[in-house]
Amino acid sequence: MGFDSIWHWLLLLVIVLVVFGTGKLSKMGPDLGNAVRGFKKAMQGDDDETRQKEEEARRKAAEQLRADPPADVPAGTTQSQRDSSESK
Repeated sequence: MGFDSIWHWLLLLVIVLVVFGTGKLSKMGPDLGNAVRGFKKAMQGDDDETRQKEEEARRKAAEQLRADPPADVPAGTTQSQRDSSESK
């Protein structure tokens, strides 16, 4: 009693249609396609994600706030004089 006959296959198809319904079977195709695409991306590696993370890190580094340059200090002052005048 193998699946050699077309009647066995038709009976199996009818049972599958009754159990799952046509709505679920029509959604199964795109879901299967998305699963295969996801598997292919995983097999290729995370190169795209790595590149995106590196670009984001570069952008964040470029956007970091920078400190204001020091105010103009007269040329004849020493470091200790500048420190004492800033602490007042």
